[in-house]
Amino acid sequence: MAYSLGIDGSTQSMSAIVIDLDNNDVVCECTINFGERLPEYDSPNGFFKGETSSEVYSNPLMWLDAIDLLFNELKDSCDLSKVKAISGAGQQHGSVYLNTKWLETIGQLDPTESLSKQIKPCLSRPHSPIWMDTSTTLECQEIAQALGGNEIICQKSGSTAIERFTGPQIRRFYKTSLDAYPNTARIHLVSSFICSILSGQDCPIDTGDGAGMNLMNLKTNTWDYDLVHATAPNLIDKLPFIVQGDTVVGKISEYFSEKYGFSKEVSIVVFTGDNPSSLVGTAASAPGKTVISLGTSDTFFAAMPSTVSDPNGYGHVFGNPSGGSMSLQCFLNGSLAREFVKDKFEYSWDQFTNALLETPPGCNGNYMLPFFSHEISPLYDGNNPVLKGNSNFENWRSPKLAIRACIEGQFINMKMHTEWMSMIPEIIYVTGGASKNHAIIQILSDIFQVNVQQLEVNGSVALGGAMRAAQHCLGYTLKELESEFCNCSSEMIQPNEYNKEEYLKIENEIKSMLLTL
Repeated sequence: MAYSLGIDGSTQSMSAIVIDLDNNDVVCECTINFGERLPEYDSPNGFFKGETSSEVYSNPLMWLDAIDLLFNELKDSCDLSKVKAISGAGQQHGSVYLNTKWLETIGQLDPTESLSKQIKPCLSRPHSPIWMDTSTTLECQEIAQALGGNEIICQKSGSTAIERFTGPQIRRFYKTSLDAYPNTARIHLVSSFICSILSGQDCPIDTGDGAGMNLMNLKTNTWDYDLVHATAPNLIDKLPFIVQGDTVVGKISEYFSEKYGFSKEVSIVVFTGDNPSSLVGTAASAPGKTVISLGTSDTFFAAMPSTVSDPNGYGHVFGNPSGGSMSLQCFLNGSLAREFVKDKFEYSWDQFTNALLETPPGCNGNYMLPFFSHEISPLYDGNNPVLKGNSNFENWRSPKLAIRACIEGQFINMKMHTEWMSMIPEIIYVTGGASKNHAIIQILSDIFQVNVQQLEVNGSVALGGAMRAAQHCLGYTLKELESEFCNCSSEMIQPNEYNKEEYLKIENEIKSMLLTL
């Protein structure tokens, strides 16, 4: 029997999935919630605030304790000797800082001791800034100034200088920790840190996660000299190598084979970021398939037919673990905007749905930019949506029209601000809470004029890791793996072609409204 194991080191938990490649089913899934299982780290949601509210950290020792807990549970749930390959992912942008003891210690892990006890002396910085940290605004400005502007940074790295990205985080560490930075021999991402622990060696970073650092050149898939030089001195010596997502880094560490019963011949595929891994786990790693996650924020991501950057700087480009690049764009006003409109009129979700069904496309000439809070696609610092229409609508006296205008405004804004990706979706997969609402998804289908199907994949990040391990170590094709493990709803929602012209007209109205922001 051949098992493949995928791991997801996310913000709130450490999770794993084991898939049986002979019977094409899931053997087991395990999750260690940091707040519940490791309360001693005082991180109920997997992180804690620093001296200011903009500083957000996690403790890498907590991640290591979670790995030990996770593998203990896996050992009790399935026969780990059948696992042939492992890969996985970590939350993007988080970074781990290690001293010279790291390179020696990682190859000599003692299975009679915990991971956290052995790695603690290797940390040159006790805490890891994560993707929620926004304390590096000044550092982003400094890097942009050194490069000649954010447009150049975006062309080089696929994103403008972003506060949560690893490069600006490293620069702030260099500026504020004059003793600790020179004592840092290696800076890892969460993904490459976990991969190193599992393989017992200092592992590389893949292009998928490396592109989320403001340090990697998208054209060469290597560290960009100008970006690295503008970030911190001697940084190039502290960074791992960059490799493609199909790289097998080696065999599993003896720590795991002796302690948890793995075969010593288990192969490890380089880890990647959570978003690139989810691209694989949602069967969207080939161009033509787009995934839209309708959650607290709405997220649009897809494999790209060619590597281009967003000229506006709102979207991001990461490496695709299956080769080439992937795009990702976040729209902060997602489910919270939908809930705001629903709650404003004291509607239930059934009433919300009926309002969509009872109003025509275009809302009789009433339009909304549903930005109820700060937005990043496009940049908007206000907290008031923009309404254009009749007086009742503009004064919030037309609940049904407001509900439909909110949904139409969200998806038209999404369509307009993802056109830079230069691709025409063949199908859109939807996930997240709102994906279960057919009325919402029908509007999405009509606006994009593309077939839409609901994904029924849980844990797509860990699943993506298991699929990548099976593909690159065990000879399976992604097409085979997708057909067995990436399930979709049997119902395909098709666009109404007669609504196409109406929504094209609305786009022009929305464009004019955006100019007023």
